[in-house]
Amino acid sequence: MLMRYFRIKMSKINNNVILFGVIFGCLVFIFWTLKNISSLHDANSKLEFALKKLQAEGTSYNGAHNKEKLMLEKEEVDSEDIEMKTKAKELKENDDIVMIYNRVPKTGSTSFAGVAYALCKKNKYNVLHLNITKNSHVMSWADQAKLVTNITTWNTKKPALYHGHVAYIEFSSFSVKRKPIYINIIRDPLQRLISYYYFMRYGDNFRPYLKRRKAGDTQTFDECVANEMKECSPQNLWLQVPFMCGQAAECWNPGSKWALEQAKFNLVNNYLLVGLTEQLDQFVTVLEAIVPRFFKGATKLFKSGNKSHLRKTIKKKPPSEETVAKIRESPIWQIENEFYEFARKQFNHIVQKTFLYTDDGEMILRKKQFMYEKIRPR
Repeated sequence: MLMRYFRIKMSKINNNVILFGVIFGCLVFIFWTLKNISSLHDANSKLEFALKKLQAEGTSYNGAHNKEKLMLEKEEVDSEDIEMKTKAKELKENDDIVMIYNRVPKTGSTSFAGVAYALCKKNKYNVLHLNITKNSHVMSWADQAKLVTNITTWNTKKPALYHGHVAYIEFSSFSVKRKPIYINIIRDPLQRLISYYYFMRYGDNFRPYLKRRKAGDTQTFDECVANEMKECSPQNLWLQVPFMCGQAAECWNPGSKWALEQAKFNLVNNYLLVGLTEQLDQFVTVLEAIVPRFFKGATKLFKSGNKSHLRKTIKKKPPSEETVAKIRESPIWQIENEFYEFARKQFNHIVQKTFLYTDDGEMILRKKQFMYEKIRPR
């Protein structure tokens, strides 16, 4: 009985051990399986991470490549844009030109102004006449300031050529960024005075119907000089020097040597070109060569058209030798004539340096006499 009980007990113990072993084995298997699953999950995560990294690097490369491509394209566009802007700027600068012809009376100024008006539409620039109250040649300081501002900022009228009977104005006195181009024409001083004398009595062929201030006065210039009349006084010769000298008070002091020197200085330094009435055709040709923006076609127009003889004074009688000798005794004539000779020498110097003459007298522009070389860095 005891032995049977012992066997039964041992049998139960063995069954429990087996059950425990089975359960333990199952637990070990489950643990191992879970561990492997975890390892696989980690490996999968690492693989996914690696794939994402590779994709990211590929995207980064493509992005960088595309960015570089875009930069190159932008650079090309920018370079084209810069080139276009440069051309636009050059075009603007080519149009940002103001020319002033402060025309001296009775020097052929109407004939030359006619050339400017005839060419303005074709050459695409504006011509504006500057009308000074009561034909005054000197302006107040306030008016000068306003005029300078208007001329330099009136961009809708650029390029522009202004003309009027006004003395030289020094634009730099008003701190402008860009000074205008000055041109003018002067004439033998005595011939200019004689022309003006008869013009005030008989007018000209430009507007023959217009009655002049001295209409009806038939006294000749010789008679006027002989009678020492005010109208033919040497004081009236004093015009070309002050016009070129400027707005300063001393410029208008008849016979002033300071005014003479200032006029010479301005002619050389502040005027692009000062021509002569007696050589008006050459003046037009030189301007066409150096300022084609305004005067392209001017020579042909002047020679073949009716612009070379637009306005001539009626009934102008040449002076006698006695009259000429008397006028030349005047210090005012001497200074005016000195300035005229100075201008004539300068103008002919420019013509000779700019043109060659053919056997038939035609002016041929000289070939370019300069070049650039040894440019560094390469």
